[in-house]
Amino acid sequence: MAICSKNFLFFLFFTLSIISLSHQLQHPLDSLTPNEFIQVKALVNQSYPTSNHNLTFHHVGLEEPNKQLVISWLENSSTTPPPRQAFVIGRINHKTHEIIVDLSSKRIISDQIYNGYGYPVLTFDEQNGAVTLVFKYEPFLASISKRGLKIEEVVCEGFAVGWYGEKQKNGRVVKVLCFYKDGTINMYMRPIETITVTVDLEEMKVLHFQDRFMIPVPKANGTDYRESEQRAPFGPQLKGISVVQPDGPSFTINGNRVTWANWDFHLSFDARAGPIISLASIYDTEKQKFRRVMYRGFLSEIFVPYMGLTEEWYFRVFFDAGEYGYGLCAVPLEPHRDCPPNAVFMGAFVAGQDGMPIEMHNVFCIFERNAGDIMWRHTETMIQDELVTEVRPEVSLVVRVISTVDNYDYINDWEFKQIGSIKVTVGLTGLLEVRGSKYTHKDQIHKEVYGTLLAENSIGVYHDHFLSYYLDLDVDGESNSFIKSKMQTTRVTDKNSPRKSYWKVVSETAETESDAKIKIGLKSADLLVVNPNKKTKVGNPVGYRLIPGSVAGPLLTDDDYPQIRGAFTKYNVWVTPYNKSEKWVGGLFTDQSRGEDTLATWTKRNRRIKNKDIVLWYTFGFHHIPYQEEYPLMPTLSGGFELRPANFFESNPVLKVKAPNVVRWPNCSTEGLG
Repeated sequence: MAICSKNFLFFLFFTLSIISLSHQLQHPLDSLTPNEFIQVKALVNQSYPTSNHNLTFHHVGLEEPNKQLVISWLENSSTTPPPRQAFVIGRINHKTHEIIVDLSSKRIISDQIYNGYGYPVLTFDEQNGAVTLVFKYEPFLASISKRGLKIEEVVCEGFAVGWYGEKQKNGRVVKVLCFYKDGTINMYMRPIETITVTVDLEEMKVLHFQDRFMIPVPKANGTDYRESEQRAPFGPQLKGISVVQPDGPSFTINGNRVTWANWDFHLSFDARAGPIISLASIYDTEKQKFRRVMYRGFLSEIFVPYMGLTEEWYFRVFFDAGEYGYGLCAVPLEPHRDCPPNAVFMGAFVAGQDGMPIEMHNVFCIFERNAGDIMWRHTETMIQDELVTEVRPEVSLVVRVISTVDNYDYINDWEFKQIGSIKVTVGLTGLLEVRGSKYTHKDQIHKEVYGTLLAENSIGVYHDHFLSYYLDLDVDGESNSFIKSKMQTTRVTDKNSPRKSYWKVVSETAETESDAKIKIGLKSADLLVVNPNKKTKVGNPVGYRLIPGSVAGPLLTDDDYPQIRGAFTKYNVWVTPYNKSEKWVGGLFTDQSRGEDTLATWTKRNRRIKNKDIVLWYTFGFHHIPYQEEYPLMPTLSGGFELRPANFFESNPVLKVKAPNVVRWPNCSTEGLG
């Protein structure tokens, strides 16, 4: 009970601190407060009164302050902090505006109309409006009735339409597709195929309706995933497991600054990116000071192209952050299930379509993980009459956010390790996107169906997940370089060794952006960001290395329209010089974009990156072939990457780390079971 109360007090502290912080107490990188959202809305409405302007807010967030001003303020907090500003993307009279609001002077300091290709993030309100419109559309109601379906059991949603070579600029539209419940909550396993309704979001009217033919709706039996709806036989019941910290957590939170063990970082939230980690620094016990590792890191985009080519499927190519808002899709975390009992929860705020703040409860959880892993160990057996064993358990700090983007749930963990590593893991779970089909057995299929037959009338469609991360590493300072250390097989040419070959390391420092484009997996290499101006005592440049995971590259052709928009996936690694405006790998305006504002286009300038303030972009992913074990709900599949010290420290930084105190339970023994 004490732990539950402690968790509640921490959550209450977070909530109150978010609401009550003044400009003077705020960190320059803090997310906007509710009062600031209200202030932004008032200032924009003052310039564009809703009485004679059509105004919707599509994004309201912090206008990232000048990096040099932030660093100067950090080095001397008595100086004036950077100006507090908000960045707004709005649709005003059917035009896209980029607005910067200065919160200190309470005025709009920039208001520009965007006339290029692409549109802002879709709002929940307009998506819901499109669905509501469809349920009043008589041809749609007739099609549902024709299939013998109950209209009250039908659930619909709007899908971004993408771009497929059209020369003219299309309006803001979505295609509404529908699913069926009636006996299950798992509507995604019961698609209503071949009905498509195209809706104009600005005029809120149906532009086109299509009902091509009828395909059986898959059965509801066996698809419901709710615990209350399961029936015997059940799987084996495990005994109770719990994680407790009787002395409380080892981390502290001051505003949005988190300190734990040897780590110190800032945590914020963005409607598009979700969690943002900033100013991650690690304490060096030998140098007796904190040393910067990363200025800012966040998920820039999730690109999910499906392989279905039918009329209802070819456009299902998703940019989850740029079209829907990865942060907007964050969901409240379930205590004891999404997060362990020792977790502390934290909320956030975003702006609604009307500009007013919306509170998102429990979207963060922070906890210490002790999963039985070993940080380091050794047993010395070679010394006669002496057995030496030293073990240090692995305890890490995890910041977790889960975003549910329609059918998929993404479990996003930032994990900080005492050895100096930052590990990013994303777990994919939730529901597959299933296509209705006439087939009930694999033997009936004699043509391409673009997926796996998972159950009767149900095809799990092939697709990809590409997750692209923005990583502004400042390894012991801002001036960094990118090094590829390739392992090269070398023949032995002299007679001094009986060996025929060995491998050596050949390091290349990237001079320009083109030198740093890498497809991982083709050749063995270590990828490092180093500070060439700082060296260890023995002369190695201090650095961090990228340890990749879940490597995947695009299989679509370069001239395919989805791949043109998602060209940032062509390489797993890119490096660019820091540019405040370059954040989103798929472009600022992703909905119906045409690939003219992506990471791939920025790097065509081939700017110099050696000994500069640089940003590392890393894309990992999955080629997803669905299997029956993923029906009707997919067990978690995880991937990610690690940023690990590479000559950053003089020696093992955790050699002198002590193990946590052992919690002694009454009537428990460490001698074994018997």
